[in-house]
Amino acid sequence: MKIQFDENGLLAGVAGRANGVTRSEYEAARPKALEALASFREKSQKDVGFPHLPFQKDVIDPVNQYVDSVHFDYDTVCVVGIGGSALGAWALDCGIRGPHPVQGAFTREHPRLVILDNIDPWFTAKALASMVPNKTLVLAIAKSGATAETVSTFLIVRNWLEEALGAEATGRIVAVTTLEKSGEGEYKSDLMKLAVSQGYRTLGVPENVGGRFSVLCPVGLLPAALIGIDIGKLLQGAAEMTRLSWLPDLAENIALRSAVWYWLIWKKKPIHVAFPYSSQLWGTAFWFRQLWAESLGKTRKREGKTENVGQTPVAALGATDQHSQVQLYIEGPNDKVFTFWKVENFGAAGAIPARKFGLDAVDYLAGQNLTDLIHAEQRATAAALSKNGRPHCTVTLERVDEEHLGAFLQMMEFQTAFMGELLGIDAFNQPGVEQGKLFTYGLMGRPEREQYKKEIEALEKKWAAAARRKPPKAGGNTTGAAERT
Repeated sequence: MKIQFDENGLLAGVAGRANGVTRSEYEAARPKALEALASFREKSQKDVGFPHLPFQKDVIDPVNQYVDSVHFDYDTVCVVGIGGSALGAWALDCGIRGPHPVQGAFTREHPRLVILDNIDPWFTAKALASMVPNKTLVLAIAKSGATAETVSTFLIVRNWLEEALGAEATGRIVAVTTLEKSGEGEYKSDLMKLAVSQGYRTLGVPENVGGRFSVLCPVGLLPAALIGIDIGKLLQGAAEMTRLSWLPDLAENIALRSAVWYWLIWKKKPIHVAFPYSSQLWGTAFWFRQLWAESLGKTRKREGKTENVGQTPVAALGATDQHSQVQLYIEGPNDKVFTFWKVENFGAAGAIPARKFGLDAVDYLAGQNLTDLIHAEQRATAAALSKNGRPHCTVTLERVDEEHLGAFLQMMEFQTAFMGELLGIDAFNQPGVEQGKLFTYGLMGRPEREQYKKEIEALEKKWAAAARRKPPKAGGNTTGAAERT
């Protein structure tokens, strides 16, 4: 397994003093980095479980046992989940088998993965119409067991399955949720309660593993294993990256080293562009967006002041988005840091035929290959960014296979955790998301959440009143444009 991090494009000598970081600044941050390593290690021994997942047989064995027990025919695995309960499965599927347009026909040996991660009714109806009930396995995934989007969609999918299969539907449904019980002995998760009452198979999400860090537990591993991905190799790569991520030597610990560079530059560059030059890593870029945004976008208080911290993550695909976004990146606001994800070996060279046609724009490519071209495109984009004072760095994977992908995902989870320590925030909560959930519960009539409906109705009245209020005049007898219209 070979993954490398190259920070040279972040240096002030490359991007300019106003945009980059000096080596001396990085060296001065080493003690802070080691403090972050020590403080996160302490947290991981108490409250944070993702570093331990590659080594926990009690988490992994139930996945293998269920996959071995599935003997009936299926060509579709339908995941009902949202956020961390869906993005990890997509990242694994896209990474190992590629985006759906290149996956070919779906069979028992090659099942497709359908992810219902949005409550768009048109999307849900079309997804159901595309699946055959007696060829489908349904995985309802929600750690809390109360996510409104997941529960509502699951009720629809469950009804669709039962109408077609009757009692046989029970054996085709798995609930992946927390198995923890309250002090009164009841399951904390309503999805778990439903599963027990209906006789569904259940797999557990560890209590100390948050949704966006759950790709290497049953949340991501179960759908991956059911579609034929070697989860043993995923975990093997993740285990090796875990070993490296606890090392105090920053030359070897690329998760900590990259976090330090991002920490040093984040105030200058509040936007972080993940730029994979690989279609296989496109799903991973969207998984990273949630990981970075929910973990690091926080409010903190220091020295009596309230600060809002975090980088806004953006996903761009190379070389595709050179033709849609790079114009902005080169000449637009210089508020971004770029991380290229480069793949050395694509498994196919993409040989370009050697025939020539007497055309300058065609003949120079004859006899070359797509691997060299995409590498040249990435180097050219990096050079253009540097020439215009735009800082960037590169993560290079030798190839995209289970071992490398497992290591890469684990690297970014460690990187995020270390970044949280350096920023002085809790990277594992999400209070901003919870506020929106409470408002939704109130509007949809969930018991004991009526006060949130009243609160949002009061806010909407306030906004409506503000919209009706006439704007002040621009000065003298001049009437503002908004008032004239």
